[in-house]
Amino acid sequence: MGRTIFLTVLCFIVILFDIYCYNAILAVFKNWKQSTKQFFKRAWWVVNISLIIGVFCAIYLNLFLTARAIILVAFFLLTASKAIILPFLLIDDLRRLIIKFSRLLKRKKPVEAAKETIAGEPISRSSFLVKAGLIAGAIPLSSLSWGIISGAYDYQIRRVNLKLPNLPSAFDGITMAQVSDIHSGSFYNKTAVKGGVEMLLAEKPDFVFFTGDLVNNLTSEVKDYQDIFSKVTAPLGVYSVLGNHDYGDYHFGRGSSPAKVKNLQDMVATHKIMGWDLLMNEHRRLKVDGEEIGILGIENWGMGRFPKYGKMELATQNTDDLPVKLLLSHDPSHWRGEVLQKYPQIDAMFSGHTHGMQFGVRLKETQWSPIQYIYKEWAGLYAEQQQQLYVNVGYGFLGYPGRVGILPEITIFTLSKA
Repeated sequence: MGRTIFLTVLCFIVILFDIYCYNAILAVFKNWKQSTKQFFKRAWWVVNISLIIGVFCAIYLNLFLTARAIILVAFFLLTASKAIILPFLLIDDLRRLIIKFSRLLKRKKPVEAAKETIAGEPISRSSFLVKAGLIAGAIPLSSLSWGIISGAYDYQIRRVNLKLPNLPSAFDGITMAQVSDIHSGSFYNKTAVKGGVEMLLAEKPDFVFFTGDLVNNLTSEVKDYQDIFSKVTAPLGVYSVLGNHDYGDYHFGRGSSPAKVKNLQDMVATHKIMGWDLLMNEHRRLKVDGEEIGILGIENWGMGRFPKYGKMELATQNTDDLPVKLLLSHDPSHWRGEVLQKYPQIDAMFSGHTHGMQFGVRLKETQWSPIQYIYKEWAGLYAEQQQQLYVNVGYGFLGYPGRVGILPEITIFTLSKA
């Protein structure tokens, strides 16, 4: 019920905004031919009303994932672009209101609005502001559209030399891969997803970590991709943990119900079917040539509104003799929130969750994303004292079905003794 009210209010606001933009555009392009005005009118309202109806259909009807994604993305892109235009329109209306009020105070007859010149052509201030808004609105529309076309499946191999002081000699030079945040419910290109898996396998890692969020809401979302991810194998195993999206909380709510319990049971079974060793507040001993390191995995542990299902006290039991302990924990906030404070024996933690917000800049020497104002550790390798954290920006995507600047990642680690 709450979701329906929210969507209704949101769509009502969007309609009011559409009316406002529509009238502003017609006022600026008043010299259009009547036929052009009629075409614009029909196109504007057919597209916008259809998208609003489509949003309700996408959320409440059992549409194909591809159709649902197209509708929601189109709605998001157009709304984002119009939101960029809004300040220009408001500034113009405020400017005209001030001028009108000023003239009333001075009791003078209206005079022609001042003119400004662009490229030698006279243009009113109103026309200038509205056209500037349209140009500004086109920038996010074009960039986000390009992010869908080129960024969503543009998998990048990132190589990291992970130095561990107490690493046994048998593990020196061994390779490990990490993928995270698959979000299979968002995919719409199975061939591209398969291509990313083939890139991972071509690296021939000795073992693999998956750090959570296999789906968006329901275990059934991975059904069409289960055969692809089952191919992710390694000589020393594939180890995985659950992310905040894997429990069904966003579909069933935080409480317990038979359907939610069944969904989680299916999730656990899916990891087993794919051959992935799911760690739920437990650990494994990884042995090579008689020497061992520990792989620990906990359930989701996040700050704020994110659930804290993880229990480090269980995962660390009977691990004191292991010289190196690698922790899989989906949410990087767990590192600063608990690991650094209470578990100095953890040598390195591996996380995902942030996606790098799927938007930003990531170069060799510098990186930036709006997500850094929420998460202090959001992408790449971090170190504090003797402990390290690596945050993978994700294999898939959620919400916006694309990436701009922050591309999908497959991380290849080479373990070495510091």
